[in-house]
Amino acid sequence: MTPEQLSSTLVDVLTALVDEGAVTLPDGVPTTVTVERPRQKGHGDYATNVAMQLAKKAGTNPRAFAELVKTKLEAADGVAGVEIAGPGFLNITVEAGAQGALAAQVVEAGAAYGHTDTQAGQKVNVEFISANPTGPLHLGHTRWAVVGDAIGRVLEAAGAEVTREFYVNDRGNQMNLFGASVEAAALGKDAPEDGYKGAYVKDLAAAVVAKDPGIVDLPEAERLGAFREAAYELQLDEQREQLELFQTHFDVWFSERTLHESNDVAAGLEKLRDQGHLFDADGALWMRTTDFGDDRDRVLIRSNGELTYFASDTAYYVNKRERGFDRLLYLLGADHHGYVGRLKAMAACTGDDPAQTLDVLIGQLVKIMRGGEEVRLSKRAGDLVTLDELVSEIGVDALRYSLARYPADSPLTLDIEQITKQSNDNPVYYVQYAHARVSSILRNGTDLGLEASTDGFDPSLLSHEKEGELLRALAEFPSVVAAAAKLREPHRVARYLEDTAASYHRFYDSCRVLPMGDEEPTDLHRARLLLVAATRTVLGNGLALLGVSAPERM
Repeated sequence: MTPEQLSSTLVDVLTALVDEGAVTLPDGVPTTVTVERPRQKGHGDYATNVAMQLAKKAGTNPRAFAELVKTKLEAADGVAGVEIAGPGFLNITVEAGAQGALAAQVVEAGAAYGHTDTQAGQKVNVEFISANPTGPLHLGHTRWAVVGDAIGRVLEAAGAEVTREFYVNDRGNQMNLFGASVEAAALGKDAPEDGYKGAYVKDLAAAVVAKDPGIVDLPEAERLGAFREAAYELQLDEQREQLELFQTHFDVWFSERTLHESNDVAAGLEKLRDQGHLFDADGALWMRTTDFGDDRDRVLIRSNGELTYFASDTAYYVNKRERGFDRLLYLLGADHHGYVGRLKAMAACTGDDPAQTLDVLIGQLVKIMRGGEEVRLSKRAGDLVTLDELVSEIGVDALRYSLARYPADSPLTLDIEQITKQSNDNPVYYVQYAHARVSSILRNGTDLGLEASTDGFDPSLLSHEKEGELLRALAEFPSVVAAAAKLREPHRVARYLEDTAASYHRFYDSCRVLPMGDEEPTDLHRARLLLVAATRTVLGNGLALLGVSAPERM
């Protein structure tokens, strides 16, 4: 029995009490009831504080309300007993058969287990990384490459329609400086004073010339533009390739240039003008964002006629909304904290309620340590640690899992030796090893002629304390995924996997799964083997939500 199933049973109990006139709920029966695993051993399989939440509305005290619920709940299918604790908590014990049935449900659901419809009907755009196409992806981008992708995965598992989007900042003076830097490297000259440096610039210059040897002979007026566009194309292709190898896929690569070429910027500003939130002052065009809590109004078009970045940001927001997205997620770096207020004010200026359409997540910095010292330098980028160098030294799985298991809004320090160590002290190894271990047991079962099958499965046989603990852990997976999606916190999945792996190891240490020697296989062996298969399903599904592989052997 899952928490969701027990919640449904409690709703039925409350409905029956209201229909019988035993209680009165002016606001009606809630559609769901919170059910959790109790923190203390001996307090049943599940607990709920529903009596404490509803007693006052029903005009009674929590314990009296709990007594009414207890009487009906004890008669429900799958419930073995109910106890009232403290001021009105209900501690619930479920029958072994009802609990054990979950093993078959998980195996039958397979890759779909853990998926819910809590975000169904939501069309969500998740924009993350959005690095300038002027250099390699670095450590700062790497955290969002993991967290943004994992947020997309848990949202999809919760039923949302998700588009992962990379906003390519391919317009403005930065692109001209980039082109001039690559051109200078190709011609053997020094880069511009504010230009781009590092070995990667020379590599790009060599690649551009190798692809088009005649580019160096172009007239000076044409040469800069040719180098800029050729280097831009190569650098963007490299970013795409690196991210795909890192298991981060984007559905849309959106070019900032297209906002201007398609007249979207002008259309977006016109929409704002229609809303009455633009004004002219000092020869410039402004947005009155202070109407919606911003600390100052924002310039859209400067007095010299140049568009600001904020004008592009505004047009981009309008473009996303016009593409039909209900919810827009922006994942920004720590240096963009000041953007939160202005983005919300901008959304309000377009006529939206930011609380309903906009989420802005700010990620904190990551430090990588090696031998007790911070890794700061890159062979390619000079003063930045690049994604490809990190992947080469740490590996995709270890790096992704380590970045995903912490809240993105907390500063993070990772030690290379720790996260690549093959021991139970390393969380990614611990979880992956648990998956490999259950896979090994299932293979050994096959060698003995035992298969994890639901045919003839007797769920009531899974009555051992450690079997119940593991079953309750598996039952929590859908609610963990739903919470991770709702709160945009995929680290909840990682921590859940570690707890579940620990529950599995305790089960395995206490409950022999396979027969020994000449021992004949029993129905209990088969039931436990199905529980092992269910565990493999959950561990594999959880790792997939983080973009981490689930090895069969280690």
